[in-house]
Amino acid sequence: MFKAARRMREQLVGRTVVRSDFRVPQHATADLSGRRITAFDSYGKHMLTRFSPAAGDDGLTLHTHFEMDGAWQLVGPGKVLPRSVGDEVRLVLATDGPTAYALRMPVLELLPTAEEDRVVGHLGPDLLGPSWDEDEAVRRLAADPDRPLVETLLDQKDLAGIGNLWAVETCFLRGHSPWTPVRDVDLRATVRLARRMMQHSLDHPGQVTTGDTRRGQTHWVYGRAERPCRRCATPVAFRDSVTGRPYARETWWCPRCQPGPFPSLEERPTRPGLRRGVNEESFGSRTKRLSGRPGYARRA
Repeated sequence: MFKAARRMREQLVGRTVVRSDFRVPQHATADLSGRRITAFDSYGKHMLTRFSPAAGDDGLTLHTHFEMDGAWQLVGPGKVLPRSVGDEVRLVLATDGPTAYALRMPVLELLPTAEEDRVVGHLGPDLLGPSWDEDEAVRRLAADPDRPLVETLLDQKDLAGIGNLWAVETCFLRGHSPWTPVRDVDLRATVRLARRMMQHSLDHPGQVTTGDTRRGQTHWVYGRAERPCRRCATPVAFRDSVTGRPYARETWWCPRCQPGPFPSLEERPTRPGLRRGVNEESFGSRTKRLSGRPGYARRA
């Protein structure tokens, strides 16, 4: 999210909206034409796009959240998206420069800028934010000492911005089973490691945790169910997400390198390596076609 906000900020801040087209019912009549884009900021997994004031208000903010499938796509002047993705567009922001498209965006809402706190005020410290507070993050993570480490790391109320990949890889590199109670974890060292890896990724392509950018070599355990652990050759274990528990996500770990509690075999799928094609080689393939590479947009 931080990378997406930075890219959008570089291209759009200071630009004036010449046409807006909301394709969601709650904002079907909203019009941002004539407003200047003043900021593209991220907080955890949330993005806040701010617009200059107009008659009758003190400025508006567009709140978006990618969840698992949303994306922003920028195209240059005189270009449009291919018709094949037309039904994925939730918002068109045409400016006096590039045009921004919000695609498959599950959360998209306008609110007064002064009320931003109601959509991000509940979040914990942002790992990549300018107001990062390590002490507060550790305090929140430690509040429920019996909670499994991986679920606590994923709870945005405790720590904003960390996703499943970073949580799983952090557990491996710290040598903890993902289900280790937080009371048995050096939370400060864990948070520092996660933040350091995420900061490194900001200026390097992809989400690489091994230091090896070759295809299929980028992660320690994430997406590697049933494959040999890169350290000890033990088959990497996998547990599916748990319905009804929002922070019990798909989890990979090495039973030998990460000692501690883990789910029984009855709680795991029979053939995890084949489930939905989730593997290291396919990770990120969904985003490649939306990466803004030449040839994606066509001329109008």
